[in-house]
Amino acid sequence: MSQRAATIQRTTGETQIELTLDLDGSGKASIDTGVGFFNHMLELFTKHGLFDLTVKAVGDTDVDDHHTVEDTGICLGQAIRQAVGDKKGITRYGSMTLPMEETLVTSALDLSGRYWFVDSYEIPTEKIGTFDSQLVEVFWQAVAANALMNLHLVLHHGKNSHHIAEGFFKATARALRTAVSIDPRQTGVPSSKGVL
Repeated sequence: MSQRAATIQRTTGETQIELTLDLDGSGKASIDTGVGFFNHMLELFTKHGLFDLTVKAVGDTDVDDHHTVEDTGICLGQAIRQAVGDKKGITRYGSMTLPMEETLVTSALDLSGRYWFVDSYEIPTEKIGTFDSQLVEVFWQAVAANALMNLHLVLHHGKNSHHIAEGFFKATARALRTAVSIDPRQTGVPSSKGVL
């Protein structure tokens, strides 16, 4: 494991989660959330970000998947914020416009230390298999809030709900991969303020 890694543990009355993120990994995933579609999305996120990610989540999925998905987002956001450290030398910004079959999405982010989340899209069906489509927004909002980053998700066009969700996970992985990458010309923190 690299120095830019973090392990987050979160236990509530609704979920018990342990998550480990290595920003300088190779795309290895070990994901078990009890939510099949969500596992698949996190595996794609890991592969396209070239992160190493381990998630073990036990939640009240007998109620629904909301708490498990949101709390995993909280943990991932906290892990990003912790693993990136003082942000010296990072690129800071990242964006990716990504095609996924008939779908085209953009994810743009700034590891600014300030939270903002904009989601400019609608997923056309309420469910993706058995997964609630609303949980895509719930997850990314939780990640952005806890990573203290700006995150903008834009759907340019698309009709298939699975493709839209998958596009956002892949595009955000690629955008984050760029943002956390070390720029050899960047000395110190990439901000005129001198701190992020």
